[in-house]
Amino acid sequence: VQLVQSGAELRNPGASVRVSCKASGYTFTRYYIDWVRQVPGQGLEWMGRIDPEDGETKYGEKFQDRLTFSADTSTSTAYVELNNLRSDDTAVYYCARILWIFWGQGTQVTVTS
Repeated sequence: VQLVQSGAELRNPGASVRVSCKASGYTFTRYYIDWVRQVPGQGLEWMGRIDPEDGETKYGEKFQDRLTFSADTSTSTAYVELNNLRSDDTAVYYCARILWIFWGQGTQVTVTS
């Protein structure tokens, strides 16, 4: 099982960012994908999850109005898009297969003016 994420991103406040997570080594539609982030100096923060089979999503309450998950079953890739970025969104963003046994390598997103 592998989850490979897209590369680091640098954005200005107010912009959007999309991070991808390409899955391999298993049937993509059989397991939820969670998105988790880690702000510098803080613990892991669960952002939400998507069921790639039907696209059903669950968003963490903190992110509901700025966050969009999607999944492309043709490429076994999950996406997270965060809008209206703020400096406190600077973090490493991870995808993880449900139960958090398998993780992507993380994507650094830096928001700075």
